[in-house]
Amino acid sequence: MSTAYSYPGIYIQEMPLSTQTISPAPTSITAFVGYTHPYKTKAPFNTAVQLFSFSDYEANFGGLYSSGLYDANVARAVYAFFLNGGNNAYVVGLQPSAQGTGGPITWGSDTGDLCPVATLVPDSSAPTIGIELHALEPTDQVTMTAKVSNLRTTAAAPTVYTLFDLVITYGTRVEVYRGLDISIAQGAPKSIDAVINGVSNLVTVQPMSGTSYGTAFPYTSPALPVPPGPASFTLVQLGSAPAGLPAGFSGSFAAADFLPVFESNSSLDNVEIFNLLLVPGVADNTVLSAALSFAERKRAFTIVDPPAQATAFQIPGSPLPSIASMMGGVPLSQNGALYFPYLKSTDPVSGSPMEVAPSGYVAGIYAATDASRGVWKAPAGIGTSLLGTTGPVASGVMNDMQQGVLNLDSINCLRSFTGTGTVVYGARTLVADDMAFAQSKYVPVRRMTLFIEQSLIGSLKWVVFEPNDQPLWLAIKASIEAFLLALFNQQALQGSTPSEAFQVKCDSTTTTPADQQLGIVNIVVGVALLKPAEFVVITISQLAGQTS
Repeated sequence: MSTAYSYPGIYIQEMPLSTQTISPAPTSITAFVGYTHPYKTKAPFNTAVQLFSFSDYEANFGGLYSSGLYDANVARAVYAFFLNGGNNAYVVGLQPSAQGTGGPITWGSDTGDLCPVATLVPDSSAPTIGIELHALEPTDQVTMTAKVSNLRTTAAAPTVYTLFDLVITYGTRVEVYRGLDISIAQGAPKSIDAVINGVSNLVTVQPMSGTSYGTAFPYTSPALPVPPGPASFTLVQLGSAPAGLPAGFSGSFAAADFLPVFESNSSLDNVEIFNLLLVPGVADNTVLSAALSFAERKRAFTIVDPPAQATAFQIPGSPLPSIASMMGGVPLSQNGALYFPYLKSTDPVSGSPMEVAPSGYVAGIYAATDASRGVWKAPAGIGTSLLGTTGPVASGVMNDMQQGVLNLDSINCLRSFTGTGTVVYGARTLVADDMAFAQSKYVPVRRMTLFIEQSLIGSLKWVVFEPNDQPLWLAIKASIEAFLLALFNQQALQGSTPSEAFQVKCDSTTTTPADQQLGIVNIVVGVALLKPAEFVVITISQLAGQTS
């Protein structure tokens, strides 16, 4: 646009950039797929929810919990991810298809687990009436308890107990309800459900059947003390879990729950870009095969957990298999890496020792390394100390020779060293021992390739529908060369000169007249990627005739 010059002085004219800038793609946006808290998950199941902190996870999925009935691998992996350096994630919460019902519990002075439903009945001989209590969440190892006390009569009915007090305790949370009246039908202004359901953060109540809670509790002569415990009440378990399964959740993984996430046009598929894919705690080959194929299509990288029962090496007489013996069925992919073993940690809810899948920790290290050094640096070494763990589980402790065997089998090990703590000590992909994939042997090499691909794809969209001729080819070449030169200056590529580090061709030799007729422009990019120093060999000799 021309400027009208009218007064003496200085005129400033801004010029547009002569080349389009290629923006570096993100490298550590991590997607977690797995079972989330069935009562605390707010978003619809199978929906990708973006999180920027563990507080976001707590708000959307309920945070950490500790239950033997409901799987918590995703919660623990997300916690470890943010603790170890992660800052951007998507979580796809799944609802388990295999669930039991009811929950074993005794009443009165004993403690009981209201997971998910239990029923207080006035008399065990008449279990068709009573108060049905639904825990708002499956109780964790910090047990929820309930106690009925202070049974009493009313002036209108002096020979039956209709009034009572109910105390529900869950950790440090206590709810006390006094003067509840069992004789008032459901829905009435002063019924048990009207008093409790509107205010309780722990339970909801309803009649066991119909709308009546029952007429009264068993009567004891006022001259005798009223027993507050099991002598007066029985808690009846509603239904039963499937054979061999605990109440609430099967504890196993159903591949059918996971596979829809990895299909075309799923919620996660519609996320434009993520870089790391985790299915924490899952070693099922059907699920892993689908996850790895999905990651390849999305140009993402999968961090794979080992089977929980695997050992570092075969122990004579032990029924537990070694991790090496279990690798035969793991799907191969250049877009994945397996880390071993599980890690020891402390349950933040109950304080009990626990074993945690390593993928969340490793993903956090990926993110931290990318931020401090770059995606071209292997996320491994003595500088990758893991937070939130006291070390590998006993069955995964190994020496150098044992790791050497696992390393050659493409198993990346987590090890503890004096002075450094527990670190990631391997950087090989799942195809490292396959010569057909020699260029994708190392994690940083493959991830650097994906980073360059995603950066070019994201920043070259302006090319579409531009005139396909020499000016366009020159502009494309200039943009890509500027991007790769910036990487070279960060020491992200091999070579002492830019020409040794990368080459870009986009001209009449790559795009022929026939290509132009078809609307095709071809770009050839070659880069010399850095490989990690995996083996450091030091040769020492003493000079002859010198002793000092």
